[in-house]
Parts: sequence; C-alpha cells; structure tokens
Amino acid sequence: MLIRDAHPTDWPTIWPLVHTVAAAGETYTYPRDLREDQAREMWMQDAPGRTVVAVDPADGALLGSAKMNPNHMGPASHIASASFMVAAEHGGRGVGRALGEHVIEWARAEGYRAIQFNAVVETNTRAVRLWKSLGFSVIGTLPEGYRMPDGSYTGLHIMHLAL
Repeated sequence: MLIRDAHPTDWPTIWPLVHTVAAAGETYTYPRDLREDQAREMWMQDAPGRTVVAVDPADGALLGSAKMNPNHMGPASHIASASFMVAAEHGGRGVGRALGEHVIEWARAEGYRAIQFNAVVETNTRAVRLWKSLGFSVIGTLPEGYRMPDGSYTGLHIMHLAL
C-alpha cells in the first residue's frame, strides 16, 4: 500500500468512507447525519495538521485515510491527535496499523511529545487492541460517554502514547 498526502481531488473518494462510518454510528462521535461540507472541513486538515490516504498502488483504490493535528492549542499544542478510517472491504489487511505507524512517525518528526486520542469507543475492540499494540494506553474512560445506534451506552476511552 502507498500512504501519501491527501489532495483536494481525493475528497470524492474519501467522502463515501467518512459518510459510511459516521452513518453507522458505532465508532465516531460525528453526527450520524453528517453533511459532506461538515465532513470535508473536519477531515481535510490544513497545516499544521495533515490528511493522508492509503491507496492500493495497483489500481489506486482507497484503502483508508487518516487525519492528524495538534490536539490542543497554545501551551498544550505539543500534544498531537489523529483519526483513522479504513474501508470495510479492506479491514484486516494492516491498513489501520500502517496508518497508525505513519501518524506516530509524523508526530515524532514534527516534535510532538505525545499523541492523545480523545474518544475511542470502548466497544471498538479492534481499534483499542491496535492502539495498545502500538504502545498506547487507556488513561481514562468516560462511562456511558457514547450512545450506540441501538440506544445502549458504552464508554469512551482516552488513549495516550508518549513520544
């Protein structure tokens, strides 16, 4: 797979992924009825943030995307954050891991001291397992911080990786 900077011309292939994930309502705190203009503004990062795509070099198919950015402003701007989406049909192929490793390398190169994920849905066990395998730890959980599509509640993990 090839991971490269996302360009404005990539948005038409990124939007269906973001829309599908948001509408499913199982892993992101985005509104389930997220509009395309809202999604584009949130996902397509300007400096000092960055958005990348993972594509299949054989046919250019979108495998996934990640956005990375300072998590906070001012005196806490040395902490990065990131978000990741992998196309369901490409799950289990290492796309999430490759994007995660890419973000960690980026954050180190940019001089961040840590990466903080603010809201990892507790029932998203694949993501939790992946982030832990890359060295992240759960530093807190907001009990019942996330409402699932069926109306039940689950926790939101705050995850941290010191760089």
